[in-house]
Amino acid sequence: MSEPQRESAGGWVGWLWRQPRNSLAKTLLVPALVSLVCAVLVAGSAMMLRPQQRANEERNRQENILAAAGLLESGGDVARRFADIEARVIDLAAGDFAPDLDAAAVLGEGGTGVAATRVAVPPALDIAVIKSRPRYVVGYFLYDDSALEMMILPVYGYGLWSTLYGYIALEPDASTVVGLRFYRHGETPGLGGEIDNPRWLAQWPGKRVYDERGEPAIEVTKGRSAEPDGARRRYQVDGISGATMTGRGVTNLLRYWFGDHGFGPFLQRLRERAEEKA
Repeated sequence: MSEPQRESAGGWVGWLWRQPRNSLAKTLLVPALVSLVCAVLVAGSAMMLRPQQRANEERNRQENILAAAGLLESGGDVARRFADIEARVIDLAAGDFAPDLDAAAVLGEGGTGVAATRVAVPPALDIAVIKSRPRYVVGYFLYDDSALEMMILPVYGYGLWSTLYGYIALEPDASTVVGLRFYRHGETPGLGGEIDNPRWLAQWPGKRVYDERGEPAIEVTKGRSAEPDGARRRYQVDGISGATMTGRGVTNLLRYWFGDHGFGPFLQRLRERAEEKA
């Protein structure tokens, strides 16, 4: 701004320009003004980018669900494949579907309404170390006409260094594993982080969650199973070398979520309904 312009400028901007260069007012106000303008620009950019971020988050969610179900195709149309899957709200307290609730209300942002309804996990049951869990969760179901082909359920719990978040897919018997996928964790790369390794994940299909008594029996062993051909092998996945605690965390989170305080009552109800139809 030239000297004549500076002299004629009005308002607080003009007043600021007329202050001596080393004045206290200019020293304090100019950086504050620059910071304010930058903050407004950053906030505006974040607001403009938020729709794209939400779209990316939704695509990642769909990819992880499809991956757990073994339905993710390289280069395939994720949205089209995911359209075959029905998202349904499960009321864990009732052990049944919540037909009056929309999945978007549970998955939505803001932490209000049903999305914020949480239930404390009794310490004696909290083997997954999560302290509380939602009352309502969204499960994903693949049907052939009206016949259930597969279900994909969210699971999470503590490993060694972090909470592990994932999806596990089950066959219609609500016990046989189709696949497992963890999509977020902070475990040590090369050790516990190997829960992302396709070779380790390839052990899961065909394993069974529940034993003959209906109790959660699925487990990650310490190293290789001591009975590779034994009766318990159907419930066991070999552990990862150097990652015993992470493997124990996977065992605990699955046993919690498939127990009486998690999906257990809901899955039992599904089995009973299937038997009634048979």
